[in-house]
Amino acid sequence: MANGYSEYKDADMQILLHHVYEYKKGLRNLVLHTLSNTHTSLVNELLTRKQIDYLLLPVGDKKINVFFGHKACVEIIKSFGEKPLNEYSDEQDFILGTMLGYDGIQQCDRYLERIYVK
Repeated sequence: MANGYSEYKDADMQILLHHVYEYKKGLRNLVLHTLSNTHTSLVNELLTRKQIDYLLLPVGDKKINVFFGHKACVEIIKSFGEKPLNEYSDEQDFILGTMLGYDGIQQCDRYLERIYVK
């Protein structure tokens, strides 16, 4: 367990802490943060202690994607299965972008581009 914040001095962890702050302040409903898998236990401890719903998914051999935020958003990500982001369907990609707070019109344009390119 972390004693103070000395374990969080790494840049990846500082950014994660900032995302947690933004989530707790209501600026985000869902956060996606990618970082080294060496931080897995620290991320587990932090998000559990803060009582934030989350999902960790591997990205290759050395990184993890951390999805965290509102329970419903995290449950939707879980329903997509444990696949890489580049394997998301057009609809899953649209849903993810919307939940992450990306501009709605840009998400619509991206979705239309994806479905008409196929």
